[in-house]
Amino acid sequence: MSHSISKSAKFPLFIVMLNLFIALLGQGMVIPILPDYLKQFDAGGTAAGYLVAAFGAAQFIFSPIGGQLSDKWGRKKLIMSGLFLTVVSDLIFAASTTLPWLYFARFLGGIGLGLMVPSVMAYTADITTPETRAKGMGYLSAAMNLGMVLGPGLGGMIAEFGIRVPYYFASGLGLIATLLTFFMPETRNTHLSLSSQDTASREPIGQQIVESFRTPYFRYLLLILIMTFGLVNYETVYALFVEQKYGFDAGQISIIITVGAITGIIVQVWLLDQLIKRLGETWLIRLSLMMTGVALLLMLVKINLSYLLAVSILFFAYNSLLRPTVNSLIANAAGDRQGYASGLNTTYMSVGNILGPIIAGTLFDKNINMPYILGAFILLATPFLTVNRRKAKGTD
Repeated sequence: MSHSISKSAKFPLFIVMLNLFIALLGQGMVIPILPDYLKQFDAGGTAAGYLVAAFGAAQFIFSPIGGQLSDKWGRKKLIMSGLFLTVVSDLIFAASTTLPWLYFARFLGGIGLGLMVPSVMAYTADITTPETRAKGMGYLSAAMNLGMVLGPGLGGMIAEFGIRVPYYFASGLGLIATLLTFFMPETRNTHLSLSSQDTASREPIGQQIVESFRTPYFRYLLLILIMTFGLVNYETVYALFVEQKYGFDAGQISIIITVGAITGIIVQVWLLDQLIKRLGETWLIRLSLMMTGVALLLMLVKINLSYLLAVSILFFAYNSLLRPTVNSLIANAAGDRQGYASGLNTTYMSVGNILGPIIAGTLFDKNINMPYILGAFILLATPFLTVNRRKAKGTD
């Protein structure tokens, strides 16, 4: 049996990968220049945390809506709408002169990704088979990571022309991506039960979360929340942490993030399939959770640039295996409600994006090591909970 993505699926998959890449490029640009950018507003770790949380809060509110509307109206419309909102968000962020406007810009960007990401995941599930779905989800994650990889480097270089210029640049790329989406074919199955979609779309967010407890993929949604919490603990205060602990500047921070994330992309594209075949999804998830937790603890040891680079590579390599593997398990269990499941997926991710940065930023201002200690504790505890639960059910 072939496990290659079909030729007809490759072009639309490339376009949605490009969409995610460009959307995350703007987010990646924030990381190395954030300390200097926030100095203009006399702000520190707590403000950085709330900026990321504003983004997550918007995703939390709008992801279920985006997923359901993509089932009802089609994937392409929601992807284009979300992309356009990220364009506006980047423009506002670039022009802001006060913190409230920065928060508003991040919230608007969160709405954009909240509409776009579940639609993109549902689109990918539409054009792949159960056998190729993990590979397709891996490509999406690789595109997102590539945006986060090139974002810091480009942000650092373009910031030489002005610290706000990277955001104008990101908004221009986003507009190009929005226009390219016109050429994507629509994939929503017109034979889906519209009555079930309409019923779901009328459910409030709280009711949807309660209903998610009874889905066959609920444990995977919890994993999404936990891994996101660990990741944003790492990312939210990373630049501030490295600047204070090591005294590194934006250029050095960009190098560390870029090399680490490139490693993650290589692992996703070339090793993910092989590791799934060798270990299986469950054991790969457990191993990756353990190793990302270990990497967070190793962050606390101050040695030199090479050591920090090695730890970052370790973190990114194992973190890159988590999301596509769990996304694939959710998609395979979702049946014909891919948009709905993808919306829940992004909702749980958003909860992590809300709680993680607020807690990380607040803890950072008290003790710069605390965000990584808490993140490591949660990640290291999760595999044991998973093992016990699965043993109790007698499954692997």
